[in-house]
Amino acid sequence: MHDQTVIFSIFLVFCGAAILSTVALYTRQSLLVAYILLGVLLGPWCLGWVTDTEVINQTGSVGIIFLLFLLGLNLHPQNLWRMLRKVSWIALVSSLVFAIIGFQVANWFGYTRPECLIVAAAMMFSSTIVGLKLLPTTILHHQHTGEVVISILLLQDIIAILTLLGLHVASVGKINVQEIVLLSISLPVLFGFAYVMERFVLVRLIQRFDQIQEYVFLLSVAWCLGMAELAKALGLSAEVGAFIGGVALAASPISLYISESLKPLRDFFLVLFFFSIGASFNLNYLHIVIVPALILAVLMMVLKPVVFRMLFAHAGENKQVSWEVGVRLGQISEFSLLIVYLAAGTKLIGESASYLVQATTLLTFIASSYWVVMKYPTPLAFSEKMRQN
Repeated sequence: MHDQTVIFSIFLVFCGAAILSTVALYTRQSLLVAYILLGVLLGPWCLGWVTDTEVINQTGSVGIIFLLFLLGLNLHPQNLWRMLRKVSWIALVSSLVFAIIGFQVANWFGYTRPECLIVAAAMMFSSTIVGLKLLPTTILHHQHTGEVVISILLLQDIIAILTLLGLHVASVGKINVQEIVLLSISLPVLFGFAYVMERFVLVRLIQRFDQIQEYVFLLSVAWCLGMAELAKALGLSAEVGAFIGGVALAASPISLYISESLKPLRDFFLVLFFFSIGASFNLNYLHIVIVPALILAVLMMVLKPVVFRMLFAHAGENKQVSWEVGVRLGQISEFSLLIVYLAAGTKLIGESASYLVQATTLLTFIASSYWVVMKYPTPLAFSEKMRQN
């Protein structure tokens, strides 16, 4: 892809996003929905103005890395450990329930056993991007709801990484002992490296040059992307590395400044990410998968709040908080898209099953965004009263 083509594609994305976002705000719609619909409209399966979405998709993925880095910055390690111990069994049980629902629906519509298992795996997770994008900073920083949402999402991300590893093993047809051993030690190694770097390098550099804001910005971006690349080298995901990098700096007094300074950069890449999701969907498969996708989307959005409320109530959590967590996590995850992309690329599933999951993910992204924006405080709320940054 030539540079002029990349620039022109980005121009189309942001010019179109500005126009659709204006319409969305005037009509009290969700901005996330505007980005996705723009991708569908300009993508190769509709107007075809943006035909090569691969570069935009890869660039947009950087937004997820920055999102997880900022998430880690807002979560003190002690609070993280306390919440993970409390909600680990809830994440496991809820994931199993959602997987069973996904398997049954796919089975009812005649998909093969491997395809049913992939659909089941894709239904286990909620979107880190949507969940955090619609979570106000005040809730993220200071309220228990934010801690619960973050803990569930983090545990689901870990389960998703293990699922992707399992798919990789299934695709090659044999177990790579070396990869399993590497994965088992890579997470402690990554935490240890982050701790040593934060304690003996980063803090000292920040203390010495904290008056030079440009340097702090550059150091933060380099640390975030460096941890992401290190995690990939160790067999983990870039998002997990970025999250650990953020947690390492969470106790620093300058973490709030870093968080605020990186938000515009994060939002730039996330616009591209949501656009790429819409642009990647092949509309020719819509009539084939729309009915099972609608059923799955409705079941997930209705049952997730119920399941989370029941599980958290058993753990002694407040019912109102439990229900809100379930509503905020009522969508399918971007990890679900990664799962079906990998499974389809290795011929474990057919295109119909792949687009079933993609359609379900798009529907839940859109509907869940509306539900959260209409009912709870978010940075993108329709009314001034509900809008919180």
